[in-house]
Amino acid sequence: MNVYAEMTGLDPLTSGEVVVAQNIAFGLIAIIMIFSALRMVTTRNVVHAALYLVIVLAGAAAIFILLGAEFVGVTQVLVYIGAIVVLFLFGIMLTRGAFGGINLEEKAEQRKMSILVAGLLAVVTGGALINTFSDAEIARSSPSTTATVGDSIFSQFIIPFEAVSVLLLAALIGAIVVARKD
Repeated sequence: MNVYAEMTGLDPLTSGEVVVAQNIAFGLIAIIMIFSALRMVTTRNVVHAALYLVIVLAGAAAIFILLGAEFVGVTQVLVYIGAIVVLFLFGIMLTRGAFGGINLEEKAEQRKMSILVAGLLAVVTGGALINTFSDAEIARSSPSTTATVGDSIFSQFIIPFEAVSVLLLAALIGAIVVARKD
């Protein structure tokens, strides 16, 4: 049961009242996520980067739970933290990549190119989101429930759901074959 449903006179979906504790929790989670995301892309250790990714994904799950989308939050934990990050860690630990030093001139050139590509990606993504969702409105009077999401996944979207599971299984088998030495 949602905590807000038990509070009389407060409907968080339609009222303009501010829930201070929820806003403070969101701020703290967002700060932790931003710090972890920055550390994830700036650390030199690949395993540490994967662990910072776990913190970022856990923060996203916490925000989903904070917004009342418990199903999406739990799915975030199970699928992304429980499966994808473990797959990343298997890939990191089973393969031996060459870590070589890059001279300063190449590093400066790579940094300029990465900033250019990141800016271009932000502009394209922002433009696509604004173009696609500029007139979209969320139906706030009837939020979806876990039962509704489950029914749609296992009825209307069963074929894509199973295709993704087969793809993940193939990726896991491929990682084992590549890592195994005969």
